[in-house]
Amino acid sequence: MMTKEVLLSLKGLQLENGDGSQELETITAADYYRKNGNHYVLYDEVTEGFDDVTKNMIKFDDTCLEVTKKGLINVHMVFEEHQKNMTSYMTPYGNILIGIDTGSVSVDESDNQIRVQVAYTLEANYQYLADCRIEMMICPREEGMRLI
Repeated sequence: MMTKEVLLSLKGLQLENGDGSQELETITAADYYRKNGNHYVLYDEVTEGFDDVTKNMIKFDDTCLEVTKKGLINVHMVFEEHQKNMTSYMTPYGNILIGIDTGSVSVDESDNQIRVQVAYTLEANYQYLADCRIEMMICPREEGMRLI
């Protein structure tokens, strides 16, 4: 049974056209709960050089993952299997229109961890940017990172 206090490992991988790949990984303390068949993960994000905190909420089920950021960065991204969604990504440097064309969403759940994988194509201002992947791992805080 998953606890409320969890550790979240979030990896994002961009596969650029022949220019190699770029991977980002965040490991942070988060709060987790389940409601109406959906999983929720809440955590705060600090951006270097800024005082404002960005509040993050990740909501997911077996076919859809939603990321909502509020604060310094404001965006609502929807990764819905076999669907394309457009959204405005608001940053301190300006707004970007992004397109998310999701291929697959997979959720693998066990007693003490949840692994989510999303494969999608990213566009910015209607231009193809990269093929991307998100890998998310959630485990109870007391288990530590040994599970990840």
